[in-house]
Amino acid sequence: MSIAIMTDSNSGITPHEASKLGVFLLPMPFYVNEKLCFENIDLTPKEFFRLLKNDCDIHTSQPSPADVTDMWDKILKKYDSIIYIPMSSALSNSCQTATSLAKGERYKGKVFVIDNKRISVTQRQACLDAVKLRKLGKDVKYICKYLMETALDGSIYIAIDTMKYLKKGGRVSPAAAKIATVLGIKPVLQIQGGVLEQFGKARGIEAAKKLMFEAVCNDIENRFEKDYIQGKLTLAIAYAGDKTHVKDLQEKLHSKYPGFKLTVAPLSLSICCHTGEGALGVACYKNL
Repeated sequence: MSIAIMTDSNSGITPHEASKLGVFLLPMPFYVNEKLCFENIDLTPKEFFRLLKNDCDIHTSQPSPADVTDMWDKILKKYDSIIYIPMSSALSNSCQTATSLAKGERYKGKVFVIDNKRISVTQRQACLDAVKLRKLGKDVKYICKYLMETALDGSIYIAIDTMKYLKKGGRVSPAAAKIATVLGIKPVLQIQGGVLEQFGKARGIEAAKKLMFEAVCNDIENRFEKDYIQGKLTLAIAYAGDKTHVKDLQEKLHSKYPGFKLTVAPLSLSICCHTGEGALGVACYKNL
């Protein structure tokens, strides 16, 4: 049976990269001053950060059921089945919506929605793994099983440069945001199991980078020790618009773990809505 791999733009996969990989990409919708826009179609990262700086009202949304099923219908004209890897259900309702749609008679046994608890670079890796397994001739059942079994095999740490958007989203109080700004405190968030939560705080960006570096090293050498020994881990740096601190972190990771694959990629715009520009992330995750 021919298998199509589909994901959404929260994976960080661009339309050009999706075309090269043979992956179908659903663009995520955003509302900018109540106007509907789609990531990498009529809302580029550059334009997104320009609008964010201008204090435009930007908020994320989930794809409409019609947009999801329209893409499924087009794909199923050429493929027998679809493995759809949306962003984590813990971060959006889009996964639950797609799961419900896939249970309909029209898509039963044809569309398989995988909630593998990922976003950004880890979600991207899930797609790469699915593509590789497809090339190896694995069937739908095998690929879905692998994606679910490895769902939690990844960690992301994100240092936030500004408290403005956490305050705007109600994640911190105005008073706490003001104090943190005055003291130069940078919160470090963590994504594991699809949930975005606070990991720690640091005084200044250099201290935040050190905290993230130590956290990811601890994960590599303890939580993912077996995969580390077998060389089945990918390291990644993700950034929100500004790449100022990427090179320094890149050199530290290369020095600590020479020979390991290191990916550098932009954070998905859905995350950037909450972090603002200047956020910096470090991740490690299992690969095939």
